[in-house]
Parts: sequence; structure tokens; C-alpha cells
Amino acid sequence: ADDPVIPDMDALLRMHQESAPVVTSAQALGLRPVISDKSDEGYWVSPDPSREDFDDLSGASDIQLKPEELTLLSLEPAWARPVPPLLEATVDEVFWLSPSQLLSEPLWDYTMCADTSLGAEVRELFAKAVKTQLPPDQAQVIIDGLGQDVKLVYHCGLTPKKLPELVEHNPQIAIEVLLKLMPSSQISNYFGALVNMEMSLHSMEVVNRLTMSVDLPPEFIHLYISNCISSCENIKDKYMQNRLVRLVCVFLTSLIRNKTISVTDLFIEVQAFCIEFSRIREAA
Repeated sequence: ADDPVIPDMDALLRMHQESAPVVTSAQALGLRPVISDKSDEGYWVSPDPSREDFDDLSGASDIQLKPEELTLLSLEPAWARPVPPLLEATVDEVFWLSPSQLLSEPLWDYTMCADTSLGAEVRELFAKAVKTQLPPDQAQVIIDGLGQDVKLVYHCGLTPKKLPELVEHNPQIAIEVLLKLMPSSQISNYFGALVNMEMSLHSMEVVNRLTMSVDLPPEFIHLYISNCISSCENIKDKYMQNRLVRLVCVFLTSLIRNKTISVTDLFIEVQAFCIEFSRIREAA
């Protein structure tokens, strides 16, 4: 018999190396061919029934193989990395709260950042004062607020356009406001609004109180008196005319008695007024 031919081992080794897949050195150290068993990660991670891949490790189940697991390549062991334990919180640390039931919408604190100062209350009352007569206690709040903060009068929302309404509804507040505005450069605008407004008992009361408290510009007083006389001459209703003439006479008498005006400065205008309405006892 012929002796068996010993194959060329070097040729076979080269053929195997050429046909074998190329793997990294780390993969070459793995085991082959084996089938992956269940991972031990379940020992470290608590099971979550809500997860789709939840599997009860306590019971027996069929082994589910993946196509990529049926291969002759090496199988590297899975490195189990346990979840690090939570550190115990110290006394000076803040606890993280995870409520089980979340509210459907946040609860807003509407009092946060709200202006609770006296200025907010005064501005709110000023908005009412130009529309209606305030009760005595609310009017006193405005007067006290203006006395506590001298700059509050510039931030209360009052403008020369709103002054006539304030005079008619709350003359006492109007007096306090104008007294606080005397050092302001805008006081002439308020005087102009006071002169051009319709003459009334409240407007004359405001001007009379101002003349008794501060020195008003003479041109303002003369212009206001001229406006009062013109209003009396232009009114058609005799009853209202007689009433306004009496008010003007009392107002002029008070100014003359307090030496706010000089009779000689308005002698001609006042004399013509008294002669025209001499039928009224106060003007005669």
C-alpha cells in the first residue's frame, strides 16, 4: 500500500487564515461557538413591568435567539455594571421630591411680585377719585399717602386733563395735590386747567384755599377772576346766574379780606361787574 500523503499544513493554515473573518484582538479572545445565556443584569436592576422587554426571571421561559447570535464568531462576555447606590443625604442638602401624582396645571401665586406698597393703594384710589366722590376714610388715605411720600404725587396718575374732574368730585384732594405740585415745573399746566374749567363752587373753593396756603402767581388769580366774571355774564338761566354771582362776590370778598389781591388792580373790571349785577344784594 502506498504511504498516506501528509497534507501541506502550511497551505491549509494559509487557506484558513484567508477564509476566516477578520476580527479584532479583543474579539479573538472570546469564546466560540457558544449561545448567549440570560444576562445577570436583572440581578442588579429592579424589574419594570411597564417596559416592553420585561421578562420574569423567576419563571422558566423559552430561549429566544437572535439571528446575529447564530454565528461562529466569538462571543465576548457582557460586563455587568451594577447601578451605583444612592448616597444618604446630609442635613444641609435638599431632598429631591418625586411626587407620584402630578398636578394637571401649576398653581400660580398671584400675590408674588405684587405691589403691596402704599403707592399702589393711592394710585387705585386716585383712579376712583376722578370719577366719583370718595368716602372720607378713602380720601384720608390719599392725603396721608401724599404726606408720607412727597414724590408720590408725580406717580399717582393725575394729569392736567384730569384735574377738573378731581376738583368737582373731591376738591379737598385736589387742594392737597396742587399744594404738593407747587415746586414742580408742570404747575403752570395745572393752573391753566383750573382757569379753563367751568366755574363752580368747588373750583372757587380750591382756588381760595390755595391763596390762603401759598403765594399764587398774580396773573393766574387775575385770569381766574376774569373767567368767573365772564361766566356770570354769559349764563342765560337767571336762577343759576344769581347763584353764581353770589358765589363770585363771596369769593372776591374773601380774596380782598385776606389781601390776596388789590382792589386797584381789578378796579375797573370788578366795578363793572358790581354795577351790572347791582340787583343782587351781595354785589350792590
